Amino acid sequence: MGLTARKIDKVDNAAAAVDPRPAAHRRPGLDLLRALAILLVVLYHAGLFGFELPFDVQRFGWVGVDLFFVLSGYLIAGQLCARIARGDRPNLTVFYHRRALRILPAYLVIVAIYFLLPATWREYPTIPPLWKFLSFTQNLGLRGGTSFSHAWSLCIEAQFYLLLPFVILALARKPRPLLIMLIPGMVLAGEVLIRATLAHVNASSPTPTFGWWQQWIYYPTYARLDSLTLGVSLAAMESFRPTWWAALLKTARWIWLPGLSAIVIALVLAKNGLSGMSSAVGFLLVAAGMGAFLICAVSPRLPFSRIAIPGAAFLATIAYSVYLSHKLAIHAVELLAANYSVPPIPAYGVMLLSILLAGAALFFAIERPYLQMREEKKRRD
Repeated sequence: MGLTARKIDKVDNAAAAVDPRPAAHRRPGLDLLRALAILLVVLYHAGLFGFELPFDVQRFGWVGVDLFFVLSGYLIAGQLCARIARGDRPNLTVFYHRRALRILPAYLVIVAIYFLLPATWREYPTIPPLWKFLSFTQNLGLRGGTSFSHAWSLCIEAQFYLLLPFVILALARKPRPLLIMLIPGMVLAGEVLIRATLAHVNASSPTPTFGWWQQWIYYPTYARLDSLTLGVSLAAMESFRPTWWAALLKTARWIWLPGLSAIVIALVLAKNGLSGMSSAVGFLLVAAGMGAFLICAVSPRLPFSRIAIPGAAFLATIAYSVYLSHKLAIHAVELLAANYSVPPIPAYGVMLLSILLAGAALFFAIERPYLQMREEKKRRD
């Protein structure tokens, strides 16, 4: 066994001690992307509450959500597509039960905490009604400046995965290659058209506002399907068109550059976030860039698929719990720093440590036991 293989085995063993899922977070490249995604999101939200970095670089962190979307689309659709490619029909009851055990326990705990906390202990005094969180519709009609607003991305995923299995099964029943190839393109084109139209409506109003843009373009499901669609498309290609997938993996040595360029262009356009061009194609460019990074992460042509970065597997494992809880930790340290006049650099370090501890606590106390339950049931079945 070579040195690289031994390193991966050590990481696998360490991750297995934390994560009960046998195949989860065992691909170093995907671990790295997941860890990067949560880091970007945390830094972005920290900046909103005064924890800023030099040159205001945290303002670019919003792209971390799109990286999560690409990863999620690739991994979740990959489970379904791989079964169909083997000739097995996925059991939708089992699929939804496993997704519920994965998502609901930690999410409902954080929802309960937000609604039990006094308003001054939340990052914002106001919060959408409880039914919106329980129905996963909180992202519809949402504007910034409310507590637990970051649940919007989870709502999009829940709505997306409610329908995705039925779409995949319908296409697999009577596969029509041309139609299957056209559908992702049609969805992406529709996303661009929807956002361009809405951006024009906002620009044509007497007082275009960022709040309106958030409510109708940034948060709603119908305008944010680019990255999820691209992730699903990559998973479908891997399962049903392996020769295409192999050819795509061969581009990893150079595809990172156009991918990075697409993201940079989107960030430049985002300086004028209300513009039609930024709204229409910005999210598509970010999705394309993140898709390119995913290809680089899994391609054997690059070292990311073989070399494990220390700490990435652990951070990737607790990323969901960190995502749910990080704003509570940020706000707590914000209050602490203001009340005790903590200097910026120590306050930043305490903030990052608090986020890590809160996320790890939520993972080990709530998320991990239900993951164990899910895996035990899978073994019994």
